[in-house]
Amino acid sequence: MGPYADLAEGMKVKCTGRILEVPVGRGLLGRVVNTLGAPIDGKGPLDHDGFSAVEAIAPGVIERQSVDQPVQTGYKAVDSMIPIGRGQRELIIGDRQTGKTALAIDAIINQRDSGIKCIYVAIGQKASTISNVVRKLEEHGALANTIVVVATASESAALQYLAPYAGCAMGEYFRDRGEDALIIYDDLSKQAVAYRQISLLLRRPPGREAFPGDVFYLHSRLLERAARVNAEYVEAFTKGEVKGKTGSLTALPIIETQAGDVSAFVPTNVISITDGQIFLETNLFNAGIRPAVNPGISVSRVGGAAQTKIMKKLSGGIRTALAQSPTAS
Repeated sequence: MGPYADLAEGMKVKCTGRILEVPVGRGLLGRVVNTLGAPIDGKGPLDHDGFSAVEAIAPGVIERQSVDQPVQTGYKAVDSMIPIGRGQRELIIGDRQTGKTALAIDAIINQRDSGIKCIYVAIGQKASTISNVVRKLEEHGALANTIVVVATASESAALQYLAPYAGCAMGEYFRDRGEDALIIYDDLSKQAVAYRQISLLLRRPPGREAFPGDVFYLHSRLLERAARVNAEYVEAFTKGEVKGKTGSLTALPIIETQAGDVSAFVPTNVISITDGQIFLETNLFNAGIRPAVNPGISVSRVGGAAQTKIMKKLSGGIRTALAQSPTAS
């Protein structure tokens, strides 16, 4: 997964005896790193607090706490009709060029003063696109509160496959210490394609749409790690250093659909794993509506419990009004 240009047949290979780990800690905030946690922003070496395994078991049922605190995205349409809570998994789904990344980036910018740490994982995107995202975060003063994990389209399928797990490990550092974090996976469709490529090269039997049989597990074991954990879990993890605090990792995975087909294999998988979805529609986007949210098929299954009382009161009649008036927007 590192520099492989000088590798040749017959070279000796030694096992490290360790599973893949990435650096974690507050020193990563404001930095751009690759899948392996190496800095790629030219700002010098990382100041990290140690290493965490890329693959980790999600918190158990007893260790979790119900979602009851909001994550404000800054969009009235989302915060009123499709509210997101801390520790929730809310899918952002839609065709290409419908504003999925813009919605996610604006959500990160809105956390600048909220105390929520952010991780943005870019999978299989052009380097120029990622550069624009980093520049936008910097312009709005949000980069200092964000870790950007990058696996560009030119990098190997293995790095694109591992990038979300690496970003999740960095987010879990904050969750397990009684803090709140938000992670964006942009996007999991490209991760699934990278995993399909690896599986076909390994001659694993292909299934629907040539994806391997365990593509559901690929995403479920990742998204289950996003959770709100109770104070007992945090206290046990920190060995009594942090008491009376709950931690959370909120996930906003992005899935790109083809011609609005939400019934394709990967979209239906991720819809069934997450706690709701924000569906962005091409027709609304072309009509100049921003964000291009279709409230009819967008839903938040647990976010309602996290809404503030005033927001719940003010937004109560919006869905009813939309349902009664097909021309309302």
